[in-house]
Amino acid sequence: MKTPRKYVLLLLLISTGLFFTSCGGDEKPSDNTSKKAPTSMLAKKSANKTDAKNDKGIGPIKEVTLGEIDPKLVEQGKTIYDAKCTACHKPYKKYIGPAPAGLIERRTPEWIMNMILNPEEMVKKDPIAMKLFEEYLFVPMANQNLTEDEARAVLEYIRTLKASDKK
Repeated sequence: MKTPRKYVLLLLLISTGLFFTSCGGDEKPSDNTSKKAPTSMLAKKSANKTDAKNDKGIGPIKEVTLGEIDPKLVEQGKTIYDAKCTACHKPYKKYIGPAPAGLIERRTPEWIMNMILNPEEMVKKDPIAMKLFEEYLFVPMANQNLTEDEARAVLEYIRTLKASDKK
């Protein structure tokens, strides 16, 4: 007996949804389940008003001072990135989420850290994050519940990923 296509498609969609929601590691449950995803029109309208080079995002990080790249922090950040981020982000190519290579050239360090630390609110309120959410087919970034120090280490690792070094 043939399985109707709509049931196969439904099963595929449910499986994909379960996969993406399980990528969150030790993510704490959120009580914000009733809030709606941004509409495409709203994301496009808001994104046009934002200067990505100055946008600090929404979250706890208000100021980050960058100096010389700290090799120990890079190593720590790479370890965290490999453990928590590679299910969705590949350093030099689009995957489930965007590639972080060259990200520091496109976004402020504050925005990057706020996206790591506060992805739920960023996707709902930050125009750039809303646009990315739409671009990546409404797949939200999982909150990995990193500390600010861990997010700073991941940022330091991301600083070493230059777009020109694509592999």
